[in-house]
Amino acid sequence: MNSSRKTKYIFITGGVISALGKGIAAASIGYILKSRGFDVTIQKIDPYLNVDPGTMSPYQHGEVFVLDDGSETDLDLGHYERFLDINMTKDNNTTTGMVYQHVIERERAGDYLGSTVQVVPHITNEIERRILKVGKNEKFDIVISELGGTVGDIEGLPFLEAIRQFKLKHGKDNCLNIHLTLVPYIETAGEIKTKPTQHSVKKLREIGISPDIILGRTKRHLDTKTREKISLFCNVDFESVIEAIDADSIYEIPLLFENHKLGDIISHKLDLPMKQSRLAKLRKFVKIIKNPKHQVAIGICGKYTELHDAYKSILESFIHAGVENNAEVNIKWLCAEEIANSDNPKKVLDGIHGLLIPGGFGERGIEGKIVAIRVAREQNIPFFGICLGLQCAVIEFARNVCGLEDANSTEFVEETKQPVIDLMEEQKNITDMGGTMRLGQYPAKVKKDSIAFDCYKKINISERHRHRYEINNDFLDELTENGMVVGAKNTELDLVEMIEYPNHPWFVACQFHPELKSRIDRAHPLFKNFVKATLTYKKA
Repeated sequence: MNSSRKTKYIFITGGVISALGKGIAAASIGYILKSRGFDVTIQKIDPYLNVDPGTMSPYQHGEVFVLDDGSETDLDLGHYERFLDINMTKDNNTTTGMVYQHVIERERAGDYLGSTVQVVPHITNEIERRILKVGKNEKFDIVISELGGTVGDIEGLPFLEAIRQFKLKHGKDNCLNIHLTLVPYIETAGEIKTKPTQHSVKKLREIGISPDIILGRTKRHLDTKTREKISLFCNVDFESVIEAIDADSIYEIPLLFENHKLGDIISHKLDLPMKQSRLAKLRKFVKIIKNPKHQVAIGICGKYTELHDAYKSILESFIHAGVENNAEVNIKWLCAEEIANSDNPKKVLDGIHGLLIPGGFGERGIEGKIVAIRVAREQNIPFFGICLGLQCAVIEFARNVCGLEDANSTEFVEETKQPVIDLMEEQKNITDMGGTMRLGQYPAKVKKDSIAFDCYKKINISERHRHRYEINNDFLDELTENGMVVGAKNTELDLVEMIEYPNHPWFVACQFHPELKSRIDRAHPLFKNFVKATLTYKKA
């Protein structure tokens, strides 16, 4: 970054309904600006009272995305990292809970010198401090802040007030407001309706914020007449009403935005140097997504198979790995409980070329996952286990290869006689649930003659974790004597990080979460090689 240039701030809000795709819009805008040579980062502001999503059910919040520093964050940070190819920190995620917690701690410490602590200015000042901190840490050219929820939500009001004040204090040339809103097509009327957008912008303007750019989320192209109407009634110049049409792939969205010259519009409004977007790599990436040479089917057997957002990073990792193998990965969702109760579990896995068991918590569906792993192992179907998937693979191997019939995890059967999976020593005296697991990035050493080494091509690796249980080293000798190989280990803590079974085309499991580090331009090596193995299996 040019040290003489001020950091610019872009605020993205949403209107009409939630789940319009603000996170993807923010990541796409970030990608466009980064492709022009700017240093860009993105911050997610979530207006809920939880300090972080770590204790929230996936049904409430989808996937929890873990950062290198161990922060449990919103799944949108996964999109930010994948699009921008940067590692984010705890400063990139702010919640109402974090803001109020910090202000109350300061009040208890006497930092406010006897003042009455209020939403304005104390809460809004803390929000402003957090926005500024993101830009100052590494001196980014541009900081994009995405506000969760919808304009009009009570919980979002302090953040909108902070954004209003921010623009007033730091100048309109340094701040930009982008509003993503729904522009619905009404089938019965045969018309695109702009009234929801008008009402959303009106609500925003009542708070004191006027959008500089409107992104109209739509199923149909916005014609000139529609854009002119939005421009007139929302007080936004015509060129700044941008069509955000539904796309086949989220990775196509930066290209669609650039077709409407969004990068030029943002650069002009923020007084940034006009640069050319470099999107050739992304165009090639999208072309392969749309026209792959190969097709492969992979089964995911998990606890939340009806809730795909719980496995968002895994699904995106398969897209990245698919592109690098010139293949489309078709996901088949497998119900663990159905497999457990099936008279013919082999049939449940018919038609798939690979099996993945993802991370998770709790006893539900465990026996079905173990049965599915046994089928994959015995039928030579490529298998990939992640976190809980590794633990299930070890239980299956211990029972059916080592003859330890009572093998289990103390998470599921506390008094099991053969606890091949046990609570980590450092976790045994923990009572609080939030932020207390083994979280974040830890190093491991890869075994040279292993599938793991074939994937990584190096000995020293570092991966992100989110777990409480691990392989019990008391049983490790018995497991390895029967053919299981330790593919990677944390030598400092003496923890098994990866296992594999060499008498199999591709049988690998890891205690960490590789999906958290896969990127558009760089598929994670484990996913890349797993997809390659499934293609080989399909041909065979």
